[in-house]
This record gives sequence, structure tokens and C-alpha cells, in this order.
Amino acid sequence: MNKLMLWLGFLAMCLGLFMAILDIQVVASALTTIGAALHVPAARLGWIQTGYLIAEVIAIPLTGLLSRALSLRWMFVAATLGFTLASLGCAFAPTIGILIAIRVVQGFCGGMLIPAVFTSIFVMIPEERRVLATTLAGLFAMIAPTIGPLVGGYLTTNYSWNWIFLINILPGAVVCLMVATCVRVGSADVSVLKKIDYVTLILTAIFLATLELLLNEAPVRNWQGAFVVSTLGVCVIAGTAGVWRALTQPAPFVDLRRFRHRSFAIGCGLSFIFGTGLYGSVYMLALFLGLVRGHTPLEIGEIMMVSGAAQLVMAPIAALLEIRMNPRLLTAMGFVLFGAGLLANGFVTPQSDFWPLFWPQILRGLAVMLCILPTTRLALDGWAAKDVPDASGLFNLTRNLGGAIGIALIDTLLQSRTPGHADALVARLQAGDATAARLVGLPTALFRGHAMGPVDPMTKAMIAPLVEKAALTQSLNEGWLMVGILFALALVMVPLIRQQKPEL
Repeated sequence: MNKLMLWLGFLAMCLGLFMAILDIQVVASALTTIGAALHVPAARLGWIQTGYLIAEVIAIPLTGLLSRALSLRWMFVAATLGFTLASLGCAFAPTIGILIAIRVVQGFCGGMLIPAVFTSIFVMIPEERRVLATTLAGLFAMIAPTIGPLVGGYLTTNYSWNWIFLINILPGAVVCLMVATCVRVGSADVSVLKKIDYVTLILTAIFLATLELLLNEAPVRNWQGAFVVSTLGVCVIAGTAGVWRALTQPAPFVDLRRFRHRSFAIGCGLSFIFGTGLYGSVYMLALFLGLVRGHTPLEIGEIMMVSGAAQLVMAPIAALLEIRMNPRLLTAMGFVLFGAGLLANGFVTPQSDFWPLFWPQILRGLAVMLCILPTTRLALDGWAAKDVPDASGLFNLTRNLGGAIGIALIDTLLQSRTPGHADALVARLQAGDATAARLVGLPTALFRGHAMGPVDPMTKAMIAPLVEKAALTQSLNEGWLMVGILFALALVMVPLIRQQKPEL
């Protein structure tokens, strides 16, 4: 393969990776605007992100098989084309249901782009240039979350939310053309498609979809009724059958037998918890800034890019530390920093803005690579070279799975706790509680510790939005603390990982 063509093809694939990672970030800063445009309750906005993440979980294990079936070139072209067309569909989705359905397609296609790029480093790039290629791919992967919130905020504020999806169209077309023209590795073997365990694939999809439905919809229905019971039944049956097949089939969709290795299982557990914090923190911060603080998408993007900037600055330092320090100690440092950043956010008020949110974001941004790099090494070190790609795919999908379930749990908490907080705040205000008045944002001089008289309708209408924002803030604080406690519990798991010498 001509060297120029090779590198042009690889850079085009890196652009595809950039698009897939950027998509989650640009959507985050526009979540509340999309919700307002499509009339979506705040507690249902998580579906826009979880649909994408769940689809990625399904796509990641299939990437290797589809690369062999279609060849790396045509798999990447097909995935990019699907991602681009789905982006176009998202931009013109008239309802939230249609948007979520198309986001699932977009996530499935986008989920194949990221692992395919790192596979290409080993099958396309000469060994002496692989460090350079890995560095380039890493830069694309790091820059995307740094600028993503700002790009999404700028486009939504100055144009419309539709443009956060439309920006994928031209780059997507360029990637398809460049990869189809420049990449020339491998050949298609469609017989590989027969090796896919379609039954387990379908069972996994049903299990994850019904689990998300339960976590999002059951709280609204007080965990009662035919819908909840039937959904729970389908979820349990699909999950049980899927696990049984994954443990008994010779070539399962996801090889759960790998979890017999203690260090790998613990590493995946840490990856799951990290995904909960990584994606959950972005989601909660976007909700707070949009629904409580009332910021525009551009202002949300400007605030949220702090974490990405810290992550970008820390990346080379983390890479140096990773080869010089005990990986368990480095993992513990990362989880302590990220957990501290989560817990620090658990005490904000409806009046908190840039600076109270600045340092928690810095802590989380500095911790990201400290959580990812050593954990990956600890989880994958014990595998033979031939098993590393599949083990790596399973390890990485647990991070996305943690994000999807984490966001669903946060939505569950918001739906179940916010009404109670609102009622309690109203009762405290009626009792003349000055502390509650300060939290809500009312003049404390009016509340002198004695019960208030009847409130006229105009005053009620003025106070109600303030109470709603304060109640949502209290629920979000509980969400931050919940995820922060998960990170604290994760520290117990770190010493249990055994450092192993890789098998030959």
C-alpha cells in the first residue's frame, strides 16, 4: 500500500472515531434545548444518551467479526455511512420516540468506529510507526470531549439543536470516500457471519432494552401494574437465557467465561463504575445548568469544557505515570480524584454557577486517564496475545454499559425523589423556615420562624418554579453523592486485583 494513501486512510478513520466520541458531548450541552423543542420531561431526557450507549454495547463485540466478514475497509465505510445517515435522521426527528430510535442506530454504527481504528493500527501501520499512529488516534479521542460541549453549545445557540447532528454529514461523506479509496487491507469473508451467535445477541438486546425501560418507567408507575410486571418478566427471562447461552455456547456473542479470571472481572467492575461516573456526571451537570441555572447551550458548553480541558492536559502526564508507578496505586489515585469531584458536586445550591462547579470538574478531568490506563493494563495483562482483542472489547463495553445504567438510575432517582423534596420545601416555607427560603432563593426577612398565612395565587405562581428548581437540585445532589459513594466502594476492589505476567 502506498504510504501516503495508507496515512490518508488512517487519518480518515481517526476522523470517524472523532465524530463518534464528539457526538455524545455535543448532545449533552443541547439536552435541555432538545427537551424543550420536543416537549420531553426532564426525567426522560436520559433516553437520548442511553439509547446511544446501549447500542454501542451491542456493537463493540460485533466489530471484530464484521471486520473479518466485510473487511476492515468496507465495515468502516458501512458503519460511517450508517452513522452519517442516522445523524441526518436525528436532525429531522419530529418526536422524541423517533429521535431515540434513530439514536440507537447511530450508536450501533458509532460503536464500531472506535475499536476499528485501534485495530487498524495493528493491521495497517508498520510496527515502527505504531506509536505515532496510536498517539494520533489518542489525540483525536482526547480532543473530541474537550471541544464537544462548546461545539454543541455554539451550534444550538446560534443555529438550532438540529445542527449538532447535521455537522456529521460532510465529515461522514469525506470519511466514507477516503476510507473506500485509501484503505486496502484484508479481504471479505462473509462465511464469518455464520459464526455470530444471533440468539444471544437478540437476548442481550432485549435484556438491556427492558432493563432501561424498567429503570426509566417503573418509578413513574410506582413499580406497579401490568406494564411493570410484564417488562420485569421479559427482562429476567431474556437476561437469564442470555447468560446461560453465553456460558454454554462454544463461540458466544459475549464470552462471560472470561469473568472467571479474578483480575479481569474486577477490572471490568471498575470500568463499569467508571462509566457510571463518566457519563452520569456529564448528564447531571447538563441538567443542572440547563434546567436549574437556565443557561443557554453555549454557556453550558463553556462551563462543561473545563473537565475536557483538564483531561487533555493530564493525558501525557498520566501516560508517563502509567509506565513508572504501580498500576493499583495509580488506579486508586484516579478513583479517589474522580470520586472527590463527584462528592464535591453533591452540595451545590440552585445559585451555584461557574466557580463552585469549576474545581469538581478539574478533579474529574485530571482523574479520567488515571482511571482508564492502569485499569486496562491490570485487566488485560494476564491474557494470551490471541485473546486480548476479545477481552479488550468486553472490558471496554462494560464502561458504556455502566454509563447507560448509571444514567437510567439517575433518572429513576430524579423521578422518585424530586416531588418529595418539593413537598418538603413547601411545608418548610409555610412554617416560616428561613433556611428553606434561602435555598429556594426567596428573601429570608419574610420568614421569621412562624407559620405563614394563606398565599395568594400570584405569589404561588411566582414561588412554584423556584421550589421546583430547588427540589431538582436536591435530587441531583443525591445523584452526585450516590455515584460518588460507588467510587468510594470501588477502592475496596483495587487491592484484590493481582498483577499477572502475560501468557505467551
